[in-house]
Amino acid sequence: MRCSVRSAGIDAGDFDFRELLTVVLHAQVVLAASKLDDAHLVTLAVTLHGRADRGTREQRRTHLDGVARTHEENLAKLNFGTRLGRELFDAQHAARLDPILLAARGDHRVHVDLRKRPRILLTDSRTVKPGLGTPKPHRRPDTGPLRLPSPPVNTLAAVKDLVHADLGAVDAVIRASMKSTVNLVDQVAEHIISGGGKRLRPLIVLLSARACGYRGSSHIDAAAFIEFIHTATLLHDDVVDGSSRRRGRLTANAVYGNQASVLVGDFVYSRAFQMMAAIGSQRVMEIMSQATNVIAEGEVLQLMNAGDPDTTQQRYLEVIYRKTAKLFESGAEVAAVIAGASPSQQRALAEYGRHLGTAYQLIDDVLDYRSNPDELGKNLGDDLAEGKPTLPLIQALKTSTDANARAMIRGAIENGGLDHLELIVATIESTGALEYTRALAQDEADQALTALRALPESPHKQGLAALARFAVERSS
Repeated sequence: MRCSVRSAGIDAGDFDFRELLTVVLHAQVVLAASKLDDAHLVTLAVTLHGRADRGTREQRRTHLDGVARTHEENLAKLNFGTRLGRELFDAQHAARLDPILLAARGDHRVHVDLRKRPRILLTDSRTVKPGLGTPKPHRRPDTGPLRLPSPPVNTLAAVKDLVHADLGAVDAVIRASMKSTVNLVDQVAEHIISGGGKRLRPLIVLLSARACGYRGSSHIDAAAFIEFIHTATLLHDDVVDGSSRRRGRLTANAVYGNQASVLVGDFVYSRAFQMMAAIGSQRVMEIMSQATNVIAEGEVLQLMNAGDPDTTQQRYLEVIYRKTAKLFESGAEVAAVIAGASPSQQRALAEYGRHLGTAYQLIDDVLDYRSNPDELGKNLGDDLAEGKPTLPLIQALKTSTDANARAMIRGAIENGGLDHLELIVATIESTGALEYTRALAQDEADQALTALRALPESPHKQGLAALARFAVERSS
């Protein structure tokens, strides 16, 4: 191939590529394929970079205008710099070069490996051998746009990342809405907020709304008032149960007294309803007013079951539905309503929340007898100390063949206390009561996953599914 070199309009003469050229040891080649549909011409741009020398280095630029053998090859421009030393630009030298990406336009990209026989591969499925005439196009199947696989959502942190900005907005709303002109309210509210928590219920609201395609902001307020309802119930529960520790720290009633805790709980309840009303949805008000009524009934039912060793599994499940699962259910359903989801999707998300909440509470009752108190945030055997007949106790009492063990469990439920905690835990373990409870929780989680089939595929739906798995796999 013979070429003519000109620099600044001065003819530098003709030369052959087989001759010795002043080049660097390493060259980077960029080919620009333009107007392939017309003349199938190829523009070759070669950039040769000089290697550092101890002495001063002179750089100059020249343009190589090459005319190929046929009209199908375009003007070739070489932009190169020189340095001292000469090398033969031949196949052996080219074989030492790295594979190079060559690009013309976004729709004509090409790769070349100079260690092999020169061959240009274009992304529009044309194959060109330099200097050998018109390329032969062939049909490429339409595979659609490239879609990268989404990273797996398999941890609680990964689920929260899906709605990271939303969670931040929820925290801001919670802090702003907890403000009061009454100092004691502010103090108790700050104690509650600083206690942290998993924010699981707000997370369900945010994910459910996004999974239904919602793009507004009302779900932020909904997530906040769901958390307010939960917080108010905890304040009241701790007073009723006489609890002194929650989430690894002193409860509000232990710090500020029972009266302050009850009254601030009332404040939080009323603030939640202010936020509900601001959304302006009659359906949301209906769902939440029913939910708070059911939750209050659950508290009364639990009080009735306390100290009763004859409590059945059915009565126990009714309590945990009302006390725990109902708020999960309501949060998911409210999110679907706000998002304008179809009635079938609203029902599906309500069902998802109900089964998820049930699974979550069942595992809570397992962890009451098999967990690290520091991780769980409460004392081991707290339910037993309060005389609450949870499912592990109910199942152990039902299946144990040891009369003394059964009598010991009955006495613990009737009188409360932890005098025989180790022996009772040993009986619960030996009867498989914890495995039975965990299996029931897994069944509830599976039903929650089944309910999600009504939703379109999305990362937020994956997040909801991950929460169902987290509910039964967690250790705290």
